[in-house]
Amino acid sequence: MYQTSMDTHHLQGHRNDDFRLLARIRPLTHWLRDAGYFTANVVKIGDRVVGTGKLDLNFVNEGPIFQSDDWSALRKHQPFFAHINTPEVEYDIYDRKTRFKTRVEWVGEREHPRIATPDKVQPPPYYPDHPIVREEWARYLNSVSGLDRRVGWILEALERYDLLEDTVIMSFAANGRLEPRGIHWCYAPGIHVPLIIRWPKNYPPPPQFKPGMTSDQIISLLDLTATTLGIAGIRKPPLMQSRVFLGSACDPPRSFAFSARDRIDETVNRIRSVHDGRFHYIRNFMPEQSFTSLNRYKEKCFLIMQVLRDLHGKGLLSGPPLTLMAARLPEEELYDTLTDPHEIRNLAQSRDPEHQAALMRLRTALEVWIVETGDLGARPESPEIIAE
Repeated sequence: MYQTSMDTHHLQGHRNDDFRLLARIRPLTHWLRDAGYFTANVVKIGDRVVGTGKLDLNFVNEGPIFQSDDWSALRKHQPFFAHINTPEVEYDIYDRKTRFKTRVEWVGEREHPRIATPDKVQPPPYYPDHPIVREEWARYLNSVSGLDRRVGWILEALERYDLLEDTVIMSFAANGRLEPRGIHWCYAPGIHVPLIIRWPKNYPPPPQFKPGMTSDQIISLLDLTATTLGIAGIRKPPLMQSRVFLGSACDPPRSFAFSARDRIDETVNRIRSVHDGRFHYIRNFMPEQSFTSLNRYKEKCFLIMQVLRDLHGKGLLSGPPLTLMAARLPEEELYDTLTDPHEIRNLAQSRDPEHQAALMRLRTALEVWIVETGDLGARPESPEIIAE
C-alpha cells in the first residue's frame, strides 16, 4: 500500500500513539510465513556484518515481523525469505557527539574501497564546485563500491550453502542518494533507485526477461511486494496497490510512477510527484517550505548543506546552485529527464506544445491518483505530534 493511503506517510509519524494498521493490511513477511516461508532479517554472516537489522516501522508491530536474524538458520529452514539492509549509507543520527566532529561518519564507511578521489569526480551541476562537495561525492561513489563488496560476501555465502541457484535475489535502494536534494526530496536523486534481479539457474526464468537484459519499464518500489508474493506462488491480496511486474501472471504495466514526501521529523511539508518514464512532474503543496528550510537531520548530516548556506550568504552562488537556494519553490515543476537528467530546467511555464501536453497529462494523473488512493496528506497533524 502507498504510505499515503494507510496513514504512515510522515517520517516518525507514529511514535507514542499505539497506531495500528487496518486489519486487511499485513506485513509482507506475514503473508510469506503463512505460505510456509521462514523469514529472517540478517545482520551477520559469520563474523562479517552484512546488514543493520534495522526495522523502521511507522506502526505498532502486528506480531513479530521476522522470525530470525541468523544467517545459518536459512540452511535449516527452507523455503526462506531473507531481508538484508546493508549499512553502506546509513548515518548514526543518534550519536550525541556529532557536534564535536567535522562530519558525521557513515555506518560501514571505513570498509569502503577508496576508488573515487575528490580530484577525479564530477558532482552534479546543482552543487557548487567546492572541495567539500568533491569529498562528499567521492564518499558517495565509494559507498557503491562498498556495496558491491558486501553483496559479493552474500553471494559467496549462498554458494557455500549450495543455495545460490535456488534463490531469487533482488537488490534495490530504499531511497535515493544520501545527499541534499536526494533523500527526503522528490527529485530524481531522491526517488530514482536501482533495481537488479538475479534469477537462479534451477528455475525457469520469467518470460519477460533474458539474462543480461535491462528494461525501461516503469516500476515503483511498491511493486516489489506483489512481485515477491507472485514469485513465491502467493496470490496478491485484494485491494493491494502493488503490481506484479514479472512472472506468468503479471499485472498491466504502469503508465506512471508516483512518489510522495510529507513531514520529515519536525519539518512539515507536502510534495507529490508523478513520472511517465520521460517527463517528471512535481507538485509543491507548501512552496514556502523550500530546500533552505531547516531540518535537524539535514543540517547535522549533510556537509554540502553548510557549504551551500555559506556561499549563498556571501553571494557566491550562481546558476543551478543559486536556484536551489531560493526561498520559495515553484508550485509546479516539470522536467524532461531525457534532455535534462539533473532536473535543473523547470518547464512548467514553457509554451512548447509538447511540454504543455506533458504538464496537463501528468497534472491530471496526479490529481486522479490523489483521489483514487485516498491520499491523507492534506489532513493536518496535531501540533503535539509535530513538537515531539
